[in-house]
Amino acid sequence: MGLWCTQTGAGGWLSMVVLWVAVVALIVWGVGRLFPAQPAPDAYAVLESRLASGEIDPETYRLIRRELDRLAPVETKGS
Repeated sequence: MGLWCTQTGAGGWLSMVVLWVAVVALIVWGVGRLFPAQPAPDAYAVLESRLASGEIDPETYRLIRRELDRLAPVETKGS
């Protein structure tokens, strides 16, 4: 009877590696399903909450809002 690790052939090692990769992938998938990523807040919502909390004054709000409106992509219908 040989050493414990020498009794496993190439197929056994490959099966073990595939099994552990599947176990780790299942754990990662499960954690991802339990704790889904939250979408990033909208820039306008962040700006309005900063105004409401008093972090910025109304003039700064208007300047930033104007800049956001300028940078916002324009949606076109048709084509």
